[in-house]
Amino acid sequence: MGDRWHVEVDRGVCIGSGMCVNLAPGAFALDTARQSHPAAPDLDANEKVLEAAEGCPVEAIRITMPAGGETVFPPDD
Repeated sequence: MGDRWHVEVDRGVCIGSGMCVNLAPGAFALDTARQSHPAAPDLDANEKVLEAAEGCPVEAIRITMPAGGETVFPPDD
């Protein structure tokens, strides 16, 4: 993919399932309240990060392009 992505987790929506941590180890972590957060706000674009966003049971993960802000996930309907 070669790009960078800006990754955010909506902590008001996150239920702490840990699916993102399991699907993209190193890209996400759970804090002491079991709330997910990205390891860094901007990550290398990769299939595991996208898979984690797609696998989030409450769709709490949003991925955008840092330059321009185009949405990568969730897709615009």
